[in-house]
Amino acid sequence: MQAATDNSQPLVKVDNLSRRYGDTLAVNQVSFQLNKGEVLGFLGPNGAGKSTTMHIITGNLAPTGGQISINGFDIIDEPLQAKACIGYLPENPPVYRELTVDEYLNYCAKLHRLSGSALTQAVDEAKLHCGLQDVGRRLIGNLSKGFQQRVGIAQAVIHNPQVVILDEPTVGLDPIQIREIRSLIKSLGEERSVILSTHILPEVQATCDRVQIIRRGELIYHAGIDELNQRGQGQSLTLALNSPPSLETLHQLSGIREVTSLDPHRFHLQLEPAVAMDKLAEQLVIQAVEQQWGLFELIPDNTTLEEIFVELTTADGDSDDAEEADAA
Repeated sequence: MQAATDNSQPLVKVDNLSRRYGDTLAVNQVSFQLNKGEVLGFLGPNGAGKSTTMHIITGNLAPTGGQISINGFDIIDEPLQAKACIGYLPENPPVYRELTVDEYLNYCAKLHRLSGSALTQAVDEAKLHCGLQDVGRRLIGNLSKGFQQRVGIAQAVIHNPQVVILDEPTVGLDPIQIREIRSLIKSLGEERSVILSTHILPEVQATCDRVQIIRRGELIYHAGIDELNQRGQGQSLTLALNSPPSLETLHQLSGIREVTSLDPHRFHLQLEPAVAMDKLAEQLVIQAVEQQWGLFELIPDNTTLEEIFVELTTADGDSDDAEEADAA
């Protein structure tokens, strides 16, 4: 097998992907690309179509329509070559609890046709990368959920794939374990391309370079993580002054669209759409000092990323109560 070597070409290319379950359109004309060294957050509520899309990309489920190429290989026409480029961790890690970590990883390496010194090196590198050096002889069933997730990730990367797909990798973990797995995902993204499927927005914010949001089988948002963070920066702020001027004076400041008095010392300022929050804040500080207004509070009214997610995924009154069986 000869893998694609042109770094300018996307490692994952999905064109007009669709999947039907009877009359239900679970995935509808989904298209995106993933380049080398990127971590892509695939975000959506439960039942939105995330896992179905992941199952199709990994070759575990046939699409109704569309095309998928992995490292230049078509997942339908060249399944062996395409799947050899993929490491996959499903939502429920496929670990055998009655085996030790070493036994399980050796078994996984053999499934990828590794043998001899190549097998030994692959197992050692996977254990090192996933922090499993000290638990090789322990039964997987006796490990914590966090370490079992690490074992699941180790089996996904043991054959050094160019693309790693992780489906809800931190479900059921405690905060410390979540932080460790997120750090591991970031390190994976330095060497490979990673698709992280989740409904937990902080997960995407902490680990991903880009984010796309799926709702009822359709992609409704696709942007860099910085753009998503910027979207959370609102166009209003709260201003508090010990010796405030009149509302008219505040309203005449450049970039202020509307001023509302909250109490004798506090004001809500609505900005013009094109005004940069940081520049207006700087202007307000200068004015407050020059005019001796006694500024003691200046707080941007930000929208949380969670609120943005809810806004995008519940548009038009939909609740995404999952008509489609996402885990099918």
